[in-house]
Amino acid sequence: MKIRWSYLCLPFAVASAALAAPSALAQSVDTARIEAGGQNDWLTYHGSYKSYHYSPLSQINTSNVGNLSIAWIHIPGRSTRGLQSMPLVADGVLYYTGSYSRVFALNGATGQVIWSYFPELDEALIARQTHSPYNRGAAIGDGKVYVGTMDGRLIALDMKTGKVMWDTKLIDSQKLTVGFTGAPLFAKGTVIIGAQGGEWPGRGPIFAVDAATGKKKWEFLTVAGTEDAMKTWGHDSWRTGGGGGWMPGTYDSETNTILWGTANPAPLYDWSGADYKTQGARPGDNLYTSSVLGLDLDTGKLKFYHQELPHDTWDFDSAVGEFVMLERDGQKYIVHPNKSGYIFVYDRNLDVKNVWRITQNSNFVKNIDPKTGELIGRRDFSAGKVDQPLCPHISGGVSWNSGSYDPETGLYYKLGQEWCMTLNIMKTTPIVAPQAQLNIGADFKIAPPPGSEIYGHLDARDPITGVKKWEVRFPEPPLASVLSTGGNLVFVPDSRGTLHAYDAETGTELWNHSDGTGHQGGIISYDVDGRQYIAVVAGFGGMASDDYAPTFGGVYKSMPRDDGALIVYSLK
Repeated sequence: MKIRWSYLCLPFAVASAALAAPSALAQSVDTARIEAGGQNDWLTYHGSYKSYHYSPLSQINTSNVGNLSIAWIHIPGRSTRGLQSMPLVADGVLYYTGSYSRVFALNGATGQVIWSYFPELDEALIARQTHSPYNRGAAIGDGKVYVGTMDGRLIALDMKTGKVMWDTKLIDSQKLTVGFTGAPLFAKGTVIIGAQGGEWPGRGPIFAVDAATGKKKWEFLTVAGTEDAMKTWGHDSWRTGGGGGWMPGTYDSETNTILWGTANPAPLYDWSGADYKTQGARPGDNLYTSSVLGLDLDTGKLKFYHQELPHDTWDFDSAVGEFVMLERDGQKYIVHPNKSGYIFVYDRNLDVKNVWRITQNSNFVKNIDPKTGELIGRRDFSAGKVDQPLCPHISGGVSWNSGSYDPETGLYYKLGQEWCMTLNIMKTTPIVAPQAQLNIGADFKIAPPPGSEIYGHLDARDPITGVKKWEVRFPEPPLASVLSTGGNLVFVPDSRGTLHAYDAETGTELWNHSDGTGHQGGIISYDVDGRQYIAVVAGFGGMASDDYAPTFGGVYKSMPRDDGALIVYSLK
């Protein structure tokens, strides 16, 4: 364990911890405060348990956004595969993570470093892991900062000092080759975190840990985690695994329910064709992969679920962490994007109320029934070369990056990705023993949609019906999250490295600024001492963005790799 007092901030340097530290009481972050979604703070991954990814702050607005300029920059160092973290803010202190689960606490107004923590990791193990070593964020609550590691640990740090409070080993990563890349979720004295991976022979565990002691409270297996689920994996194929809940879900306090999404089964692609119920690598529906789950917070017992893609053979999993909690006309809804580009609308028991699609190019199914969620006209594959490209691409019609719901406009701002891929399906020997290599079952290559070109778009839509109000098009799919604010603004960090601000009502671009490298992480807004800030992470590299230089050329050929920065803006 290493706690560092570092000088990694531009243009300011820290003279001492005492000078940098705000005077507010960070210990006051609790479940009620996170649920309320503080005006000045950003207390959980999506801002609050409602998952709006929205800030009510309005000091920066449509009339003055043109005056935005950089307030300060922090360089975390060793940003292998870029930065993908979602910053958090409580009482004037900004917390965020870098690659290798590095954690930083910074003065939100000046960027001065209060403390930083670099966990000691098994470097040889991390070098073997396919998805290493990025980290997508932390959680805060009960006076602690919680972060997962690639070698299977969940660590709690004191919010004021960075001192390790506990360090709990949850996964034997030497054996299973997986760990934690996503952010945890804090709720009611409990920390929940899901393992990475839909392509390894683990069983996709979701863990709950006591926030005070670090003791494991429960574990839910997303692969054959109940007797009924095990019956949906023919020939004991559950041993091939998958299903990791790799992005944080949310908490519904009214029913004491954790809502969580799960990844695809392994092997990723199956050669069963239309006989997937009885043939191929993993006969059956493969519960609870590519599903959304409702788990009791206290016990981990499954309360309800919906499998968005039974027997997923496309890697369009449900691990996207957005569960947007809305109320309309006396009805309570949950809006959840599936990686396929279809958006599922549920009631609070995960019963389907509507399904709509944000992408133009999609052919893995003909449609999804908006009343039942049933897949219509599945496109299942046999071994060999697939005749027509599969749409969307493996990176999804949407990805793990977050959209934003603005309660003032009533619109849901979400990025769609228009790309496809060629595919060659291969029969593989079942892999039930841990390994470092992904269990894919196919060769694939990015391709443009038939008769079109690859592009991305930001849509402003009704979250329940999917009706589109406006759209902004990008020459390459953006991979970062979206932020809307009370200033009637929508911020989009794009892949070329430009941060854009749009009018939330019309989509008119009002401001942009180059951050010098591509974005694939989080963006938030917060207030310190009456001044509003916009914080965005920049730094390219990873499973999706690795394709950009060979596919698009241009700026991506010269874009820095294994680099990154946290860039914070305010009004001049």
